[in-house]
Amino acid sequence: MRSLSAGQIILLVVLGSVLILTGVWGISVWSASSGVEMGKHGWIALGLGTFFSLLIGCGLMALMFFSSRSGHDDVADPFRQRERRDR
Repeated sequence: MRSLSAGQIILLVVLGSVLILTGVWGISVWSASSGVEMGKHGWIALGLGTFFSLLIGCGLMALMFFSSRSGHDDVADPFRQRERRDR
């Protein structure tokens, strides 16, 4: 196992601190809004937003997968062109 460089350690510390600060902020916001009720329209908006976000995300991932499998991306990748010529 290779050792981590100083830059990698600094990056890990910064990313870890961002993760911890985000968690602390999320918990504080969650507990600060504990007495607020969300109405029927809010729940409908939350459900529709979640559904359409998942639908768009899954659709884009499927398009990326099928585009990669069908060969449409080969023209845009010069490294694959070079590998095919070498064979």
